[in-house]
Amino acid sequence: MFDTLTIIAPGLLGASLAMAAHQKKLARKIAIYARRQEAVDALNEQPWCDFASTDLTAACQDSDMIVLCAPVERIITLAEQIAPGLSRNPIVTDVGSVKADIVQRCETALAGKARFVGSHPMAGSEKTGMENACSDLFEQRVCFVTPSHATDPQALQTTVAFWKAVGSTVLEETPDNHDRIVAQVSHLPHLLASALASFLQSSQPRAGDLCGNGLRDTTRIASGHPELWGQIVSQNRKEILRAIADFQSHLSAVSDAIASENDAQVLDMLSRGKQFRDSL
Repeated sequence: MFDTLTIIAPGLLGASLAMAAHQKKLARKIAIYARRQEAVDALNEQPWCDFASTDLTAACQDSDMIVLCAPVERIITLAEQIAPGLSRNPIVTDVGSVKADIVQRCETALAGKARFVGSHPMAGSEKTGMENACSDLFEQRVCFVTPSHATDPQALQTTVAFWKAVGSTVLEETPDNHDRIVAQVSHLPHLLASALASFLQSSQPRAGDLCGNGLRDTTRIASGHPELWGQIVSQNRKEILRAIADFQSHLSAVSDAIASENDAQVLDMLSRGKQFRDSL
C-alpha cells in the first residue's frame, strides 16, 4: 500500500498500528518517531519497525503516510513541527478522539505541505504504552474518518482504505458530528464511571472489600489515564456539557419515577437498558 509509513509516538495505538501494518504488509518500510532514546533503542529491536529516530524530520523523510498517534493536546503541535520538513505532499492522519479543532488547525498547519485527513479509531484500553500493544487492536472496531470541505478526495480514499486494511469498520462523519457522537458514547461513559468511583472513594472507602463484579465492571474505564482524559474533556467541552445535560434530564426522570412509586416506568427503563446492553 505504501513505500514508507511513519508512526509518530509509539504508545498503545501507535505501536499497535505499526504491528498491524507490518503483519498485513501495508508498507515496505515502517518508520517510527519517539521522543526518548530508550524507546528508539527498544523499537530498533522489534521486527515491525524498520527505522526509529528521535528526529522528527528523519522519521518523516520520504513518507507516503504519516499517522500522528500522540495524545490530543500534542497532535496539532506535531503537525506544525513536521510541516517544514515535508516535500512529497504525503497524507497525514491522526488518532485523536476529538476532531473539530484538530482538523481545522492541522489543515492550516500542513497547507501546501501535506494532505490532512482526520481519523479516530475507537480502539484502545485503560492500559497504555507500547508494552500493551497488539496487532489486532483495530480488528472489528469502528474508525471514524472525518473529512472537511478542504479534504483531498484521493487522500480521503487512501485513508479509508488504510483503516479498513488494519481491520476497522470505517464511518465517515464531519468533525462536528463526530465530536457530538463520541461525547455521548465515549466521553460521557468515562466521566460517569470516574464520577461514580470518586464518589464511592469518599462515601464508601471500603467498597473494594464489599462489592462484587458489578461495581468493578461499571467502573473499569475509570482506570484510564487521568491526564489524557483531562485533555479530551478540555478539547470537547461543549459537546460533553451537552451530553451531561441530556443525561441529567434522563436521570431526573428515573429519580422522579422512583420517588413517585411509578414502578412500571422504572421497569421499562431497566428493560430498555438491558436490551441495549445485550445488543452491544
